[in-house]
Amino acid sequence: MKNISPCEPCFLCPRRCGAGRESSVRGYCGEDAALRLACASIHRGEEPPLTGAGENGPGGGSGTLFVSGCSLGCVFCQNYQISDARHHLGRIIDSAECALICLALQKKGAENINIVTGSHAVPALAEGITAAKAGGLLLPVLWNSSAYELLETLELLEDTVDVFLPDMKTLDSAIAERYFNAPDYPAIARVAVQKMLEMRSLRFTEQKGSPARLVSGVMVRHLVLPGQLPASRTVLRWFADHCAGRALLSLMFQYTPPLHGDGRPPQRYITQAEYETVLGWLDEFGIEDGFCQEFTPGNTDWLPDFEQINPFPSDLSVPVWHWKRGFIL
Repeated sequence: MKNISPCEPCFLCPRRCGAGRESSVRGYCGEDAALRLACASIHRGEEPPLTGAGENGPGGGSGTLFVSGCSLGCVFCQNYQISDARHHLGRIIDSAECALICLALQKKGAENINIVTGSHAVPALAEGITAAKAGGLLLPVLWNSSAYELLETLELLEDTVDVFLPDMKTLDSAIAERYFNAPDYPAIARVAVQKMLEMRSLRFTEQKGSPARLVSGVMVRHLVLPGQLPASRTVLRWFADHCAGRALLSLMFQYTPPLHGDGRPPQRYITQAEYETVLGWLDEFGIEDGFCQEFTPGNTDWLPDFEQINPFPSDLSVPVWHWKRGFIL
């Protein structure tokens, strides 16, 4: 295992805020060096190779760990209750409890351990996952992130992560500045995704009568924003040029106008015409490997509420641990 530097000062993410997080100073991410977790659940809303879903049933589901805090800060974030430090939902856990949570998810039948938005907590998470593996964790570990990550931080995950699930939010610096306060996002994300492709190649496991499970590799996700189709076209063109055959694509149309925020985010849903236009680009660019979300405008049933023991609808999620209650039997 690679040596992991403490967050003192912290330069884990591209913000390079230099906060003394080991001394309980909060960084740009809103967190000190401790790992703060909001919930852990069996989540069935991810892509089929992650949940095990197929013709014979929903599969075991993805064992998600929702980490509090975020180094990017999208103004339309659906998880704003835990990503925005002004809300600060979650509870600090140590590596031993993190390991127990991972093992509880495995016992519950999870197909993998899916760490959501953990880029600012890499040292603590790597320690927790290492402890879980020492305690009997056999599942692949997924890194579900914004792709706003430094190469040296990604290298700390070499012995920890099997599958990378980066967003490719935009390659337009003006959009990145307006929505993420990060005009350098396109440059950072391009390099980060390319590094992930170097670190892991696509590999699936198949059991007779069951769908393929993704156990190694990269799946690039892109959320289409209303009124920003040229930016999505640029992302798809980039994926076709640099990732096709090496990664899966997950194209999402679930954008929901936020109730919070300052009015900067788009205030409408994707239209049918926008949806069909983007699908046409998949054919144009020859992108075949991946997944495309169905067009269901105005559906907000899947939006989480992390104040609730089960933040998601019961058909999507089975809670295993929550910051208010701890383990849920």
